[in-house]
Amino acid sequence: MNHTTAPPFVRSEARVIVRGAASGFVQEIEAGGHRLVADEPADFGGTDAGPTPYDLLLGALGACTSMTVAMYARRKRWPLAGVTVRLRHGRIDAVDCAECETKEGMLDRINLQIDFEGALTPEQKGRLLEIARKCPVHRTLKSEIDVVMDSAQ
Repeated sequence: MNHTTAPPFVRSEARVIVRGAASGFVQEIEAGGHRLVADEPADFGGTDAGPTPYDLLLGALGACTSMTVAMYARRKRWPLAGVTVRLRHGRIDAVDCAECETKEGMLDRINLQIDFEGALTPEQKGRLLEIARKCPVHRTLKSEIDVVMDSAQ
């Protein structure tokens, strides 16, 4: 395979473009016509002009989780009135993770808590938790990821 040619699933136009000056951490993000800013907190050398990259990652997972369970509940015509997803990222020692394959070094851990609003039965809530694990971003984060880097020069 020729590695200079993008695989067929990649669009010719980038969906997300990130630009930043080398003098600091502020990054301007353009995603599908929307503009965002990422930065680091002041105590890490940034100016706190926007969420951190990990905050954006957690936001992507939380948004996808909420959208996925809400879509499922709508299809089932369940009385889901709202979804709140709370997320936290940290690192743990691999030996402290009984369900993880990796047993050495440090692992990233995301704690995700979902609260459902509405007159749902315990069975419906249980099913929505199962569906939450099937959101596309969750699946991506749990799968092997191949990030292909190239320079424009």
